[in-house]
Amino acid sequence: MSFEENAKLKAIAVSRKLPGLVIADDSGLEVDALGGAPGVRSARYAGVNASNTERIAKLLSRVANTGTKSDRRRARFRCVLAVARDGHVLATFEGVVDGKIAERPRGSHGFGYDPIFIPDGFKETFAELPEEVKNNISHRAEAVRKLQAELPTLCREA
Repeated sequence: MSFEENAKLKAIAVSRKLPGLVIADDSGLEVDALGGAPGVRSARYAGVNASNTERIAKLLSRVANTGTKSDRRRARFRCVLAVARDGHVLATFEGVVDGKIAERPRGSHGFGYDPIFIPDGFKETFAELPEEVKNNISHRAEAVRKLQAELPTLCREA
């Protein structure tokens, strides 16, 4: 299952119950050293009821076990938005922010894997960056900007 497939399933299900356009998202972290994991299982990576701390600890442990090459720490946050109406997907929009996994958690802002994700072009993790900076460069922001550009057309078609 992919982020796109999950977002589409959510959008289709809700659009069958609500009138008008429905927007659904699926997003998560992909780590090269882990073959793209945790991916669509980002929220359940360390178990259904695991805390963010437990998910981060599991991910850092697994990355550490893959070797010391810095390219093994390459990662990305990915978000896919799906737009549907009456049970049919009209469009999808993807946002990606590339970066790397930090050696240890840093920062107190954000949520999820933010304390260990350093976006390209920065030295700080998402959890260390000011909220307005993170929100401007994030995977969700990119997907929303793409959606925003097409929304007038989608509304006319709906």
